[in-house]
Amino acid sequence: MSDIAHFFSPVNFSEIVGETAYKEQQFGSLFTLHLEDNFPELEGFDIAIVGVTEGRNSQNNRACEFAPDTVRQYLYRLYGGSFTPRVVDLGNIMPGHSTEDTYFALRSTVDTLVRKNIIPVIIGGSQDLTYAQFLGYKDLEQTINIVAIDSVFDLGDPETDITNTSYLGKIILHQPNYLFNYSNIGYQTYLVDQNSLEMMNKLYFDVYRLGQVRDKIEEAEPVIRQADMLSFDITAIKHSDAPANPNASPNGFYAEEACQMMRYAGMNDRLSSVGIYEINPEFDHGGKTSHLAAQMVWCFMDGYYNRKSDFPSRTNPDYLRFHVVLHEEKYEINFYKSKKSDRWWMEIPYPPHANAKFERHTLIPCSYKDYTLATNNEIPDRWWQTYQKLS
Repeated sequence: MSDIAHFFSPVNFSEIVGETAYKEQQFGSLFTLHLEDNFPELEGFDIAIVGVTEGRNSQNNRACEFAPDTVRQYLYRLYGGSFTPRVVDLGNIMPGHSTEDTYFALRSTVDTLVRKNIIPVIIGGSQDLTYAQFLGYKDLEQTINIVAIDSVFDLGDPETDITNTSYLGKIILHQPNYLFNYSNIGYQTYLVDQNSLEMMNKLYFDVYRLGQVRDKIEEAEPVIRQADMLSFDITAIKHSDAPANPNASPNGFYAEEACQMMRYAGMNDRLSSVGIYEINPEFDHGGKTSHLAAQMVWCFMDGYYNRKSDFPSRTNPDYLRFHVVLHEEKYEINFYKSKKSDRWWMEIPYPPHANAKFERHTLIPCSYKDYTLATNNEIPDRWWQTYQKLS
């Protein structure tokens, strides 16, 4: 039995299913489930569903702890489509004596699964669980990138206790520091303190306003492709599409855009964990948000089973290489375009004497738009920010 088994309570199948009988191709039949005392062996799976029934640190949204099983009710009804999922549902991590105990259980679970090349799909629970998700990478001896799809930054006051609105401040100040980059997708300016925005710029983190992303959703793809872990706050989706949160905003992403971004996440070859947080069934109308979350998980799986495994090699003939010289030969950028997927990357110069732990960040995802900017003698923002962090 796995050493994380004691953290989990089994899937309450009879309560989730009710009178439903699943067809052969529905997830309720295709998934391997942790039932009663029969904790599954972890070999041979690609993805693990991890429910976390923890909401004590969620401001004004504690009932989000009930979300995992309500999402399962809709998830199990979905069909596998063109892919046959090798998915295990481990059940729920129950609240510990303290929230620190819950964090430890989730951290240990993420660490174990990532080491086994199994992607945990975490269904929370409150978004402060992102901190525990991050801690799961602590002992993996690499710096990582976080992408959060969120209407705010959740920096909070690092001097106070952690909540779902302050977890990011705790991550940034964590020592040892193994966060290389944080990206926010979908922040809403009227909900964000300008001091927080200035801090993001000073740290060379990249943040993208809601309108900027919605104007061209495909521009979110290279941002998400850079992530090792993704945290999705359901309040990033507009209230009419995802009402299950007392803090939901009338503005936000549409349901289709949320699903598209989750598919981008699934297609990201380096992404190794994802969490969906802050769904409160008490505020859900007809299960609309839980149903959407289930479809978001489906889209993630669809992306995963369509991965191209095309991260560039500097000498691989499967890539087109473009060399651009800017600012009177002050800067040079090498671009790589995959012949498999038409996706783009750009190379950041890295001093050979520099700390080797940052080497994995010298080829960063980009878009054709970045290439056209460079050919017009403009340095792409994401190249410049990474260059500053590596210099």
